Amino acid sequence: MDFGYEITIPMEDEAEHIGNMLLQFNLESKPLTQEKPFISINRCIKDENGEIIGGILACSALWHVLSIDTLWVKKEFRNRGIAKQLLSVVEDKARSMGCHIAYLSTYDFQAKDFYLKNGYEIFGVLEDCPKGHRLYHLSKKL
Repeated sequence: MDFGYEITIPMEDEAEHIGNMLLQFNLESKPLTQEKPFISINRCIKDENGEIIGGILACSALWHVLSIDTLWVKKEFRNRGIAKQLLSVVEDKARSMGCHIAYLSTYDFQAKDFYLKNGYEIFGVLEDCPKGHRLYHLSKKL
């Protein structure tokens, strides 16, 4: 079906505009309950040489919701409690900021069991993503 409009690849500023328009719609539907729409709660941990050996990228989003995007620990430092420490620090900070729930996504070959051990529950699974694997969506009441 042709509507007479052209579909193009947006430039960076156009993509930002599209995101801002959705944000504006969201905030018109449900007013913001925190100071800014997205408040960074990123943390990293470094070794004695100042090299990053792990980190977590997260934010308090829109309505005091902790959104965890990335949690990574360098291979040789895994299974030492570093990921748990990073997760705990961010969750504690999020609670102090008024966050009441956290959510994240992880693949079956990543850290699903780690998150389950830390109080997260699966609320959705995307099958065959990537082929032969699953993407899990998890949440936790804070």
